[in-house]
Amino acid sequence: MSDSPRPNLLYIHSDQHSPHVTGCYGNDIVETPNLDQLSARGVIFDNAYCCSPICVPSRMSMLSGRHPFQNEVWTNEHALDSTIPTIAHAMGAAGYRPELVGRMHALGPDQLHGYAARFVGDHSANYPGNPGPDRGVLEGTAGPERLSLTRSGPGQSGYQVHDEEVTAVTIARLNQLGVQKRAGLLDKPFSISVGLMLPHPPYVARAEDFERYAGAIAPPRKPPPPTGKDHPFMSWWRTATGIEKLDEAETLRARAAYAGLVYRTDALVGQILDALRANRLDHNTLIIYTSDHGDMQGEHGLFWKHVFYEESVRVPLIMSWPGRIPQGQRCRRVVSAVDVAATMLDALGAPALPNAAGRSFFAHVDGRPQPPIWEDIAFSEYCTDRFGPPEGAFQRMIRREDWKYIYYHRQPPQLFNLKEDPDERVDRSDDPRCRSIMQDLHAETLRDWDPDCVRRKMEQKRADEPILQAWARHTGPEERYRWPLRNEMNWLA
Repeated sequence: MSDSPRPNLLYIHSDQHSPHVTGCYGNDIVETPNLDQLSARGVIFDNAYCCSPICVPSRMSMLSGRHPFQNEVWTNEHALDSTIPTIAHAMGAAGYRPELVGRMHALGPDQLHGYAARFVGDHSANYPGNPGPDRGVLEGTAGPERLSLTRSGPGQSGYQVHDEEVTAVTIARLNQLGVQKRAGLLDKPFSISVGLMLPHPPYVARAEDFERYAGAIAPPRKPPPPTGKDHPFMSWWRTATGIEKLDEAETLRARAAYAGLVYRTDALVGQILDALRANRLDHNTLIIYTSDHGDMQGEHGLFWKHVFYEESVRVPLIMSWPGRIPQGQRCRRVVSAVDVAATMLDALGAPALPNAAGRSFFAHVDGRPQPPIWEDIAFSEYCTDRFGPPEGAFQRMIRREDWKYIYYHRQPPQLFNLKEDPDERVDRSDDPRCRSIMQDLHAETLRDWDPDCVRRKMEQKRADEPILQAWARHTGPEERYRWPLRNEMNWLA
């Protein structure tokens, strides 16, 4: 970093936003004018990957800068150890006062993880064992169940109500900072993280947003594999979630609702960016927009996330910083969410997290004529002993340069060349011409990752859960950062 003033930070993290459903990523149907303008004012990344295609592990990786096998958060039921320093701790150590508005999706007694202040909070329980939210008619539609396709279309999800409050509180906070700036009282840069729920299912959007796409949305481009050619895990997944055969009307309805949710997410982001500019706080502010994972949206005959196809494991990533990041860039380097964490801290002049896995790519986007060599590599893992085949699922993906290799414990691997086959229709794992690359990527995937060790640690965590859940049920610990999602917020037209 140079001696120029340290920037403010506005870090916006949405939930389940596939880059494929975004204008600046090439979608010519779904309108995202605010994200498009943000990308034009900075840099957009074409190959950014989450560390796990599921909510909590992905978010805790971004927060801690560690992969799931390093911070031991593999499922939505696992809590991040409070002794692990986070990007918020590092920002605080650098003199910032990091604030969070909205979703963190952390489980357990530590609902700050380094943030000095938090507003709005999560809709879900802070403690395992406390009751979950009442979703009313949309109960069961937020997760991987056929019901989420059946009960889709125009209506309202409480998640949108949550995000509207998050947006309002963020704008109010920016207005307060604007007052302080005009009064000459803003003596150090601010750090605001914004956690949105949209466009996470339920696949339910307000009527005006749904109707915008109901007649325009196209069917999925990528069909499921031919009969008998599906991967064993995918076959199990389709059966377990009830999507062996997708109904065309349901698919189009869910896709139109998701498009409407993305459109609404973009509009909320636009309101926040407008407030930043109106208060003249944008001139030295690093803005980052990303998501925790994507959504399959019917491609390959799949919905939701949990898999390593590009629609699920790739995420949007846009960065803007006037005067420091040249405008109109498109970065094709392969990067990971842990790299985003490292880059954020580097740009802010904050200390690097000592045991983190990420690498800063700031030198590759700040206009330097000869940036250092960058290795195009990213990992992602999906491990579960709760929702998976009887023996569980212990899987890891590596993307290195043009190749993607997926390891399935005790099941056949997959191999795709994304340059030659960007739609991932041709599994090259049995191609004798790929034997060498298969061996190299297999060895690299397992070099520091042991699926049997992961399984044993997950078994230990599972054994601890009943006591923690019973404690919460009987003692009723206060949930200070719980947003009250009520059943009347959820309805279908």
